[in-house]
Amino acid sequence: MTTDGDIHQTISDLIDRERELRERLARGEIDASTEHEELAAAETSLDQCWDLLRQRQAAREFGGDPDQAKARPADVVERYLE
Repeated sequence: MTTDGDIHQTISDLIDRERELRERLARGEIDASTEHEELAAAETSLDQCWDLLRQRQAAREFGGDPDQAKARPADVVERYLE
């Protein structure tokens, strides 16, 4: 079972990962292509986490069970931006 706290921790970890990637690029430890690819993956994971939190909140708000919320596939979550 995933809790809101677990999801918030994952979000914090992903934000730290983004920061680390930018710092590694600035130090020349990775190239821009690697940074871009890994940032895109982290951003997609962040979008999935935020979506899951919204699903859990909606379930609570409308009398559902937040533990029934499931992370949606990246291609579904990413289409929300279009």
